[in-house]
Amino acid sequence: MAFAIEEINRDPALLPNITLGYRLYDNCENLAVALRAATALISGEDDSVTDYSCTGTPPVLAIVGDPGSTNSIAVSRILGLFRVPMVSYYATCSCLSSRKEFPSFFRTIPSDTFQVKAMVQIFRHYGWTWIGVVVSNDDYGLYALKIFTEEVNKFGCIAFSEILPRNNNTSEILKIIRTVKQSSAKVIAVFTTGAYLIPLTEEIVQQKIRGRQWIASEAWASSPVFHTKKLLPYLGGTIGIAVRRGEIPGLEKFLLQIRPVLDTRNNLVKLFWETIFDCKFQDKAINQNLSDVLNIKICTGAEDIEKTKTAYSDVSELRASYNVYKAVYVLAHSLHNLMSCKPGKGPFQNNSCADITTVQPWQLLHYLARVNFTTHYGDRVSFDENGDALAIYDVINWQRADDGSGKTVTIGLYDESAPAGQKLSLNEDKIFWNFESNVPPRSVCSESCQPGTRKATRKGEPLCCFDCVPCAEGEVSNHTDSIECFKCPSEYWSNPSRDQCVLKEIEYLSYEETLGFSLTSASVFGALISAAVLAVFIYYRNTPIVRANNSELSFLLLLSLILCFLCSLLFIGHPLHLTCMLRHVVFGISFVLCISCILVKTIVVIMAFRATLPDNNVMKWFGAAQQRGTVFVFTLIQALICIIWLSTAPPVPFKNTQYQNSKIIFECNVGSITGFSCLLVYIGLLASVCFLLAFLARNLPDNFNEAKFITFSMLIFCAVWIAFIPAYVSSPGKYSDAVEIFAILASSFGLLTAIFAPKCYIILLHPEKNTKKALMGRAAPKN
Repeated sequence: MAFAIEEINRDPALLPNITLGYRLYDNCENLAVALRAATALISGEDDSVTDYSCTGTPPVLAIVGDPGSTNSIAVSRILGLFRVPMVSYYATCSCLSSRKEFPSFFRTIPSDTFQVKAMVQIFRHYGWTWIGVVVSNDDYGLYALKIFTEEVNKFGCIAFSEILPRNNNTSEILKIIRTVKQSSAKVIAVFTTGAYLIPLTEEIVQQKIRGRQWIASEAWASSPVFHTKKLLPYLGGTIGIAVRRGEIPGLEKFLLQIRPVLDTRNNLVKLFWETIFDCKFQDKAINQNLSDVLNIKICTGAEDIEKTKTAYSDVSELRASYNVYKAVYVLAHSLHNLMSCKPGKGPFQNNSCADITTVQPWQLLHYLARVNFTTHYGDRVSFDENGDALAIYDVINWQRADDGSGKTVTIGLYDESAPAGQKLSLNEDKIFWNFESNVPPRSVCSESCQPGTRKATRKGEPLCCFDCVPCAEGEVSNHTDSIECFKCPSEYWSNPSRDQCVLKEIEYLSYEETLGFSLTSASVFGALISAAVLAVFIYYRNTPIVRANNSELSFLLLLSLILCFLCSLLFIGHPLHLTCMLRHVVFGISFVLCISCILVKTIVVIMAFRATLPDNNVMKWFGAAQQRGTVFVFTLIQALICIIWLSTAPPVPFKNTQYQNSKIIFECNVGSITGFSCLLVYIGLLASVCFLLAFLARNLPDNFNEAKFITFSMLIFCAVWIAFIPAYVSSPGKYSDAVEIFAILASSFGLLTAIFAPKCYIILLHPEKNTKKALMGRAAPKN
């Protein structure tokens, strides 16, 4: 402070023709002393009163200090009543930013609000979300804890918070140590002054607590008290938020000009000199003879202080001192701006200016709030609306010095005025991590939930402690630490890792798969067999067995069977609008044609038997023309059902996403359930009538009674289609089509085998039985 004022008084550009004076008081780190000093300064109790008119300047215009937050709160409440400016260089409590409570308080050190923000930036940078905090039991620590908790809770959790005792109570210190040891938090932030922390560090050494990353507040981050060989193994690697270091040219030379002055009112320099040079000044208590006896070195006052290397003359780490320097210059620039006021353009009543010879503290306060200048070091100095300085910090790291003790190394910078995302800059290559791996520790309660999972909080535990639950089927989470899983759109499904939605697999019965290929082969094989049988019947059309079985109906039946076999192919492959309409239409008409032929053949068998009875000429009423007409009429009815169905609500391709969530079943929607039911009911009705007639005629006494074979074939047909209904309803996706194809093929093979296999057996293997005599022979009557 003295150096800064002398420098200002020598500067012709700053406060010309004005000489600044000062008074220094020691608060002795005691609130009562600090209050007494402040009241002494503003009241001028040490001055003799000569002007009883109460005009002129007050005893002091402004106060630089107090360094402590608690003291500053108390002193500022008094000074604020008189609007006396107070510029603190080390009080950081965020509570002092309240303009309503502290209207005349300013500071050249940033508020704890910004210090906490700087710490939070470091936590975020390294992904530390599980953090312990230890604070001192004063305004500085308690207010810092409040802000720190609020900021950390935005992205992480407080694992524990402990308050250092005021009286260094051993049991409370041990309680804090137990909490630190038991907690899973690897990162611990400490807001305290050095005096509060010493007992805790001693216990840390005593119990050899390692494996913790300490984060130091500016109040102790650069304190040399802790840079000892004993503490380094446990506190080494500490990352601290330090007040911005500055350079003050000429300060070292000024400090080294000190000389002992034997002033009874101020023996501070004398005590300092004796400590530095390990000597005693000769006075009445110590004479030359006594000093020789006691081997005491006598101080001469001519010792060369420039040859000493002490903390006093070390100007390499000017932090608090730099803030004092800036505080003095803030007041000087404010006074300079007050002097520079042009009459008639002033900020006070009637645009008046303040008179430098009678300036009042409240007038200086106006200019102080608007001061703005740049130091020799290049730092801009100004205040915001709360009286806070621009927030800029050095980030320091505790490392080992050459002599084995600790030292601080600047590893980064935090600048609140920088753009978002650029406020914190770190030189990570220079950081020392006090861990075996020499890498940043992990401090989380629960590891991050990867994509494909969601966070599930644990009951009764902080939000940072959670379990990672895999997303359910059909749901995904595509970013880390997702709190919920999102459902995929209707045509999408979650992939196996549940981190993205993929198009659902489209399922239909295709020709390429084994099932589709097998059914296709069976269909083609059945059609070829039917064609072969047709060829045999055409070739042997003039033989008795072919002619006796109504060759025209047999040919038509074989053609319908070929259609029945081939219609199953419409159920295989990618469903199209055309194939969806044709598959059931072709199926319905071909099967009705087939059943109609069998039904007419059954009627012909019955009538043929009746025609053999005397005086029965029924066959003339049911000749070939009537047989063809009957088949046509039966088939026409089915065709009309299909036309009505297709014209009202035809089958269409349909993507079914309801039946199976993970797949899209591409199928043909039958459209009208009534139309489809009518088609099946009509087939069932004809089959039932045919089966009934054939069953009644099964015991006719012909040697070759076709009614027996028709009965057996219709029994197979009805059994297949009755079993088809529950199997079709319960089969999922493409398997429902496979069941229908199987029913078509099974019933078609049943009809082909039961009706035509015996005939082909005789035609091809036993041609001797293919005679009219053998065919017309009567079976021997049973006894």
